[in-house]
Amino acid sequence: MSIPLPRSLVVLFAGASGLSVANVYYAQPLLDALADDFSIGRAAIGGVVLATQVGSALALLLLVPLGDLLNRRRLMLAQALSLAVVLIGISLATSPLALLSGMLGAGLLGTAMTQGLIAYAASAAGPDERGRVVGAAQSGVFVGLLLARVLAGGISDLAGWRAVYAGSATAMLVLAVLLWRALPRLPIASGRLTYPHLLASMFELLRTERVLRVRGTLAMLMFAALNIFWSALVLPLSGPPYGYSHTVIGAFGLVGALGALAAARAGRWADRGFGERTTAVALALLIAAWVPLSWMGTSLWALLFGIVLLDLGAQAIHVTNQSMIFTRRPDAHSRMVGVYMLFYALGSGLGAMATTSVYALAGWSGVCLLGAAVSLAALVFWIATLERGTSRVRTTCTLPGG
Repeated sequence: MSIPLPRSLVVLFAGASGLSVANVYYAQPLLDALADDFSIGRAAIGGVVLATQVGSALALLLLVPLGDLLNRRRLMLAQALSLAVVLIGISLATSPLALLSGMLGAGLLGTAMTQGLIAYAASAAGPDERGRVVGAAQSGVFVGLLLARVLAGGISDLAGWRAVYAGSATAMLVLAVLLWRALPRLPIASGRLTYPHLLASMFELLRTERVLRVRGTLAMLMFAALNIFWSALVLPLSGPPYGYSHTVIGAFGLVGALGALAAARAGRWADRGFGERTTAVALALLIAAWVPLSWMGTSLWALLFGIVLLDLGAQAIHVTNQSMIFTRRPDAHSRMVGVYMLFYALGSGLGAMATTSVYALAGWSGVCLLGAAVSLAALVFWIATLERGTSRVRTTCTLPGG
């Protein structure tokens, strides 16, 4: 049995992952202020969010795989320092072009750091604790994503939107020092590959690693279901009879943190070889959540309960997925997570696009039916791929223990 990672290092992985991913989402509650400051029309200000998402996609394809090619510790330091420079640039931006360029860089480097840290954590952890460590890091990501919107809104109200990015730049400089001092030195996984071959090998991994295809497809369907809910929630809550502000609606996301944090234990169960059982329970929760969510018109308590179930099921699937793909190919953890997160990005985009159209046609009931159908499709897909996938994953999970 390997020596467990120190608790302080696991906490650092979680905290650093949360701080990194927050930079991708700070802009969302600041769009009105950015539109006024840069004289950008309300119809066009969504380009700020689009720029960060384009940066995120480019990071998954071009930067995250570098963890398998370069010294990970130096790479994290370089990315943290570069991100701090980009954030300072955003805080000093005086033109729409400078703003959009900065947001592209924030999405690029924020995503690269986040996923790079998760792959780093998986590689640093021993086989018998990898799921637990990855689960902790992933919980940090989810909390960082949720709190980013709350912190950005609060800091902006007190000191303006530029203070959000100046403060984050300072945090990244402090984080760079902590990472450099605490991160373990790991051997370079695939130092003999050239960069073009490294990128090309991502498609080879997708072709040869069945667990990556199966778990990636589950992630695509699960994140589509998750975004069907969150992208549509603002529509009924902002109208009658509720008339809630965006700040109040955003606070509903904090309720989901309860479920997401509880889902971190899914990594421990995956470590014990119960990944498929955990997936079954999580998929059942994902489907069941749509029943109380559909009762929103009669009970906000039902809505809150449904949010907890939805995020608990979704994050448990996410943590289990990552724990399982990291049992394969220790030399390719960064590329594996890059490919896996591309499924996530595809599912998120499709879910967000579909839900607004369905809401316009069939209202909240239609949204819930769509979400339940996608969740059920995930369960059917998992059952259809279970027989062949189970033996292979279990074999891999039992190897470290002999």
